[in-house]
Amino acid sequence: MTKPRNSSLLQPDKFSYDYKSSRGLEKDLILEISQQKQEPAWMLNLRLEALKAFKELKLPKWSPDLNEIDFNDLYYYLLPLGKTLRSWEEVPADLRNVFQKLGIPKAEKEMLAGVGAQYDSEVIYESLRDDLASKGVIFMSMDQGLKMYPELVKEYFGSVVGPADNKFSALNSAVWSGGTFLYIPRDVHISQPLQVYFRMNYEKGGQFERSLIVVEEGSKLQFIEGCSAPAYSSNSLHAGVVEVVVKRGAQVQFTTIQNWYKNVYNLSTKRAIVGEEGLMRWIDGNLGSKLTMKYPACVLAGRKAKGEMLSISWAGEGQHQDVGAKMIHLAEETTSQIVSKSVCRNGGRNSYRGLVSIAKEANHARSKSSCDSIILDNKSRIDTYPRSRVYQSNAIVEHEAKVSRLEEEQVLYLASRGFSPNEAEKTIVNGFLEPVIKEIPMEYALEMNRLIELEMEDSIG
Repeated sequence: MTKPRNSSLLQPDKFSYDYKSSRGLEKDLILEISQQKQEPAWMLNLRLEALKAFKELKLPKWSPDLNEIDFNDLYYYLLPLGKTLRSWEEVPADLRNVFQKLGIPKAEKEMLAGVGAQYDSEVIYESLRDDLASKGVIFMSMDQGLKMYPELVKEYFGSVVGPADNKFSALNSAVWSGGTFLYIPRDVHISQPLQVYFRMNYEKGGQFERSLIVVEEGSKLQFIEGCSAPAYSSNSLHAGVVEVVVKRGAQVQFTTIQNWYKNVYNLSTKRAIVGEEGLMRWIDGNLGSKLTMKYPACVLAGRKAKGEMLSISWAGEGQHQDVGAKMIHLAEETTSQIVSKSVCRNGGRNSYRGLVSIAKEANHARSKSSCDSIILDNKSRIDTYPRSRVYQSNAIVEHEAKVSRLEEEQVLYLASRGFSPNEAEKTIVNGFLEPVIKEIPMEYALEMNRLIELEMEDSIG
């Protein structure tokens, strides 16, 4: 479970770091990070190439305003501990207390098959059930994966999201640290979720985790990530990258419950490549952050591959959620579905930005997008920017979008049944979001509902 709305978690954690880089983004920093991690030459070369690409690439012209980000005034590498631990008792008490407030140790005991916890730049704790390890499942930090399985990492790292894919994936490729390396062998079904949790703590810090998930033929996986950060007046930056490889007949559900504080720019790249008859499901809960730009993607590369995206986004005062999905159909009989639900209040702004692309080779492909939004006041704003590129005449592509205001008649009806105005609003919003929330594992769905209730009460921020 995650409980990032606990008010004590909005306070910076008092902790002495084992290592902290200087601020700024130059070649010396890349050499410093790579030396600290004792990486192979190929990874250092990839980092340097990515740094060059980052400096050459411009900020996207279509994006919300990013000019407040000073890339030379951030700490790119903050090392809390010199090693990753496998017992909560070994974790220093001040750090352990943070994750206890988040409910991570309890969730590990009660409902998880494995858990990882990242604090600023490095994973400080990781565990995996013994029965899964005996089946060949690999679940560890990306840094450990690079050390222990260098050839496997080299085969897939950057194969889904290249170092120069976009400006922020280039930044991640240059300075990445932490994240998850997860490998599921053939025909292994993991019935309980694996979870990682990311905590940003340092003022003017950045978090740039890199996650690589490879799921072999016929396997099944549920993966959950959560995140939080304390309250600061200055801006912080999160620019993670997730690469998922879904082999033939495999099924992956990747759930994100994002709840950064409102000084965080969240500029993440998430993408999966899906093989024949495979299924990739993104479930995204976007609360918190100053600005989020995130468009999880499925590249449907094999016949009858399926991609799904179900998302919730909430924007309050001073927030802009610019989120959506990309479905790229490259093979015949591929199908995709996008369901986007967004809510705005107190002058917040939500933007849906989506792409559906049907290649000429994608015979009988089918895609459906549904974007529904509710505005709870007269100050907020919702925009929808769908794009469809269809190069096959027998494809079926559907898109529908609806924006509505909170209906006074609904509130009055519920008031006549004994609901207060605030309870009526909560009931209507929860009913609106329910089609997505019901797809989240139950314990996390309860937490998501609680977070939404807190937003409705204006109790945070």
